[in-house]
Amino acid sequence: MSAASQARKRLGESDLSIVVFERGRYTSYSACGIPYWIGGAVDDRDKLVARTPEEHRKAGIDVRLRHEVVGIDLDRREVRAHDLDGGGEVREPFDHLVYAAGATPFMPEWARVRDEGVFGVQTLGDGEAIHAWLDRKPEPRTAVVIGGGYIGVEMAEAMVLRGLTVTLLEKSPQPMGKTVDPEMGALVQKSMRGLGIEVITDAHVEGLETAGGRVRAVVTPGGALPADVVVLGLGVRPNTALAREAGLPVGSTGGVRTDLRMRVEELEGVWAAGDCVETRHLITGRPVHVPLGTHANKQGRVAGINIGGGYATFPGVIGTAVTKVCDLEVARTGLTSKEARAAGYSFVTATVDSTSRAGYYPGAELMTVKVIAERRTGLLLGAQIVGRSEAAKRIDALAVAVWNRMTVEEMTALDLSYAPPFAPVWDPVLIAARKATEAVHASL
Repeated sequence: MSAASQARKRLGESDLSIVVFERGRYTSYSACGIPYWIGGAVDDRDKLVARTPEEHRKAGIDVRLRHEVVGIDLDRREVRAHDLDGGGEVREPFDHLVYAAGATPFMPEWARVRDEGVFGVQTLGDGEAIHAWLDRKPEPRTAVVIGGGYIGVEMAEAMVLRGLTVTLLEKSPQPMGKTVDPEMGALVQKSMRGLGIEVITDAHVEGLETAGGRVRAVVTPGGALPADVVVLGLGVRPNTALAREAGLPVGSTGGVRTDLRMRVEELEGVWAAGDCVETRHLITGRPVHVPLGTHANKQGRVAGINIGGGYATFPGVIGTAVTKVCDLEVARTGLTSKEARAAGYSFVTATVDSTSRAGYYPGAELMTVKVIAERRTGLLLGAQIVGRSEAAKRIDALAVAVWNRMTVEEMTALDLSYAPPFAPVWDPVLIAARKATEAVHASL
């Protein structure tokens, strides 16, 4: 819808007819907000909707809900869509095609059950289903969340806030294992356990126990864990089945390959954006699949501007992300140690503990900042933050430094703001940069 809206801003209905096929019932909503609606921080589902289908239609965009595209013919320049409610099939010709099919949740065979109480968290419809299940009588009392990534920890928090007894299963040694380094993930795990969440790491799921048409337990080698609700947070894959069938080029990450303008490589008039595409990591130069709403919106906007006759590019990503588990905030940017090692970098790290405000000021909270810098050059490769109260958004200063290829020594002189209610005189970002600079000098 970002692509459609941007194209419409530049070309009127007489110059460009825009048709949107959507197999669900909603447009332009925040999927990232679903856990917070389920947990009660957001009190109304409609607050997650940025623009309704009716609003798009008033803007001259022909939105056709409950229509699933089942075929793309690049030779005939048309798509085939199945009307999920009315039945039948429609064919729509195109001059430009925007493929924005998103991602699909990873679904192991044991999770493909028809019984109730097992949920993915991908669409607003998924959120509605979970909300309705938690509101039913008798109310569910136990939840098992499988997967300790962003969705997993956010949904574990949501279930705790709803009053359920929660167990989180993670196959890695600690939650957020793909997001932050092990010692930072250990801080997340400690905090989750402090909230009453049972965190089981190095976990393996063998299957689900069901009875009476609903889930009853999650089966592991250590025994069955009772569950009135099971939430799957096992990650996603680019939704490119339709793209592959149509002959769109798919890269090593499984995402559609595009150029900087979001045009599908070697296909004139075909564009792709969002979680279904791969993009370039600006540090390593390698293709990556990073499914985040920030990227999707930017990529859609770029495609729409170009379709509308303008010029825009999406240069790539550096992996900046943030989340929270109740009052614990977790953020990262650039490369983790594991990612830097895999990319062939020789690096040093510095980890510091500091406070969000001046230590004497009320409300000062501890935070841990880890910085990763290239050995010898001191180039900032990545950073991570775990802490409370105003900790995580400090990652943005580090992200800007990564984006602009600053060294940690250059960062020590950054003119960051200071006042006791907001930061110590030496901000944690500056302390981490200083410690990393010392590590770089020691490695020479």
